[in-house]
Order: sequence, then C-alpha cells, then structure tokens
Amino acid sequence: MQQVFADRLDVFGVLVGVFVALVGVGTLVGMPWQYSGGGLVTVLQIFGSVVAVGVGVGLAWLTHTQ
Repeated sequence: MQQVFADRLDVFGVLVGVFVALVGVGTLVGMPWQYSGGGLVTVLQIFGSVVAVGVGVGLAWLTHTQ
C-alpha cells in the first residue's frame, strides 16, 4: 500500500493551502467590494482575492508534491 503523504506536516500544509484558497474564493463570492467606495478599492480587493486563491493552491501543490 502506497502512502499519499510522507508525514503529518504534508497533510497540514495541504489543509492550510486549501483553507487559504477557500477564503479567497469566499471573498470573491461574497463580493465585499459592493459596500466599499471607489474603483481602486474594488480592483485591489479582487486582485487580493485572486492572489489568495493562487497562493493557497500553490501552497497545497508545493506541500503535496515535495
């Protein structure tokens, strides 16, 4: 039987990555920028949410493949 994870910290890293990605997606779905003023704030919030998703996916991938 082949183990999917090398040790317990791999599982923790993947879970943290998935959590960060879900928070980014939740921010995009929740659309918090509709309550703030200004176009620059909207662009920064969307950019930050997309970056959070990318960081979360990257962390999960990096932790699992290393």
